[in-house]
Amino acid sequence: MKLRYSQLSLPSRDVWLPARLAHAPDVRGLVLVWQAFANPAAYDLETPVADTLQRAGYATLALDLLSDEEGRDSDARYNVANLGARALAALEWLRHQPDLAALPLGVFAADTAAAAAIRAAAQLPGRIHAMSILSGRPDLSGAAPLHTLKTPTCFIVGKDDPRAPILRQVFELVTATRDWQTSAGGEPERMSAAMLAACADIAAAWMQVHLPVSVGNQNAAPGAPVVDTAFSPQPEK
Repeated sequence: MKLRYSQLSLPSRDVWLPARLAHAPDVRGLVLVWQAFANPAAYDLETPVADTLQRAGYATLALDLLSDEEGRDSDARYNVANLGARALAALEWLRHQPDLAALPLGVFAADTAAAAAIRAAAQLPGRIHAMSILSGRPDLSGAAPLHTLKTPTCFIVGKDDPRAPILRQVFELVTATRDWQTSAGGEPERMSAAMLAACADIAAAWMQVHLPVSVGNQNAAPGAPVVDTAFSPQPEK
């Protein structure tokens, strides 16, 4: 699989959000890597996660739900209503990209982007086929989205994460197909690149089971549903 890389800006109301797309014609599907901090820490998390998902056969679209300017505001990442609106805007943008819209879609979210991902998935049932949450703040999504969520969701939590008890309570509110996986390390921002890659391996395995498989894709997981999709990349400039 030979990947092509594109730098994009996705529209959301009055801002443009930086995004990085890696794609190839023969991918299993597309995984959105969402984060809510536009600063070097985002790229420290994104790189090992995206690289691992790509090696597992997935296209990735890494998206910062905050603009570069907002990334300097420590409170902006807690505006979950705003982050959720931007997650929905990203999904709407994908719907108008013919070569991306047909791909089976997964989400990998960390930090407060986890709450935005849950809200978006609950609001658009069936749009996101599988989701992996890396610790973060899914509790900020609210009880109603957690209860109504239909997307198969895997919680990945570091064994030394101090928020693990709260995350477990949130996990128990999810009524969709779910899984709890414990990884090495603590909070994601304190994980090494190798630890983050191991978390992405867990996410890739979850995606392989729960994402539909394109017709003609020979990397199908046993029992995965099949959809007729086509992908000839034409990234926006």
